[in-house]
Amino acid sequence: MESLEPLIRYFLGIFFLMIGLQFGGRTLGLYRRMSFSYINYGGKGTAPWWHRQIFNVFRTLIVSICVIRIFVDVDAWLGVFPSLYQWPVLLVGMLLLLVSFASVNYLQAYMHEDWRSGIDPRKEGRNLLTGGPFARSRNPLFISVMAGQLGFFLALPSVFSLVCLIAGVLVITRQAREEEKALASDFGSQYDDYRARVPRWL
Repeated sequence: MESLEPLIRYFLGIFFLMIGLQFGGRTLGLYRRMSFSYINYGGKGTAPWWHRQIFNVFRTLIVSICVIRIFVDVDAWLGVFPSLYQWPVLLVGMLLLLVSFASVNYLQAYMHEDWRSGIDPRKEGRNLLTGGPFARSRNPLFISVMAGQLGFFLALPSVFSLVCLIAGVLVITRQAREEEKALASDFGSQYDDYRARVPRWL
């Protein structure tokens, strides 16, 4: 276990730092090219707005703590579960994080110009995706993100990561319902037919 400690700590710190840089760079590049933001918070005080605020708080905490752990042992403050903090569990968590990362990038590439983060109030030029991975689940991207949240818990089994997992799943499942309401409003019977054929999750 001691030989895995540096790998695990460096992996988590670098992994989440790179995700933040990738997401930020992608968002800025899209805004520069398209002249509108692909990140949509929704109206202040609305459910999507609160979901985004909560998600941002936890994302900042995760990145900060994982980077700090590279240099300082703060595990006692995180409430690490010794029974789960074993190399097979940690490796499964790391693998799940990598699978989640790859699948999120695949799905965003598949969505291409239709990818958005949040509910886009702009109606023009949008398509309802019903093929490929969206023929098996209405929310494959959210499933991939939740898989990553589970991977984080397994890679750092603790009270902190468990709270992040529970909060993350709650926010994502609530956001999925909000986005489906918006899609039903935008696409009407086309979305109703799609919803009747394809499950929300799996």
